[in-house]
Amino acid sequence: MIITDTHTHLYSEAFDEDRHDMITRAIAAGVSRFFIPAIDSTYTERMLQLEKDFPEHMFLMTGLHPTHVKDNFKGELEHIEGLLKSRKFYAIGEIGVDLYWDKSTLEIQKEAFNHQIKLAKQYKLPIVIHCRDAFDEVFEVLESEKSDDLFGIFHCFTGNLEQAHQALSYNMKLGIGGVVTFKNGKIDQFLNQIDLKDIVLETDAPYLSPTPYRGKRNESAYITRVLEKLAELYGVSQEEVAAVTTENSKHIFGI
Repeated sequence: MIITDTHTHLYSEAFDEDRHDMITRAIAAGVSRFFIPAIDSTYTERMLQLEKDFPEHMFLMTGLHPTHVKDNFKGELEHIEGLLKSRKFYAIGEIGVDLYWDKSTLEIQKEAFNHQIKLAKQYKLPIVIHCRDAFDEVFEVLESEKSDDLFGIFHCFTGNLEQAHQALSYNMKLGIGGVVTFKNGKIDQFLNQIDLKDIVLETDAPYLSPTPYRGKRNESAYITRVLEKLAELYGVSQEEVAAVTTENSKHIFGI
């Protein structure tokens, strides 16, 4: 059984003391494909080292996280453009809009989001979207860029059924992680109305640990809890969920 974690920050400082052991645990649990989203230029070297240490398992993205869109964001975008010219990446992400932490940067967040979507189209890459308290704003940008060459993943989807269908209308898959195991997560109430072919698995490690690890550091091995929950919701085997969601990830990332 091959399990794909489509979103995990394995380069995070949270793993500095046991990164190798943590990744080895995940591989032992069946997770053999790890897609690594970017945050900003300060993490680039860590990401490249991760790929060097586990070349058969790590697939890197590049991008500017919306919470890191600051006054210097144009310099950050130039860094991304330089990276795209120099080597292979599998997605532009994570990108989007976050109004939970700072509403004052909305306009430059949208500008950065839009610019990175255009880069994704230029390089024929998927986008991986971060959306927090900002569905309307994210959908506004996606609507303006809607086309056959816009596709990707709506990371950590936490919306309602209507928002799920709207996200899918932009050629997105829904990234489902630990929230689906929460008692108050709500998405478990309608998720089985979404075709399993429209879903990918993720952890967002070290964040959003699934039950029973909620409140503790998340790690990629815990994706098996998400897998179990989806198998329960869809009434299929864990092997089928792993196979379908891995195939979905191959469709998005091209590998």
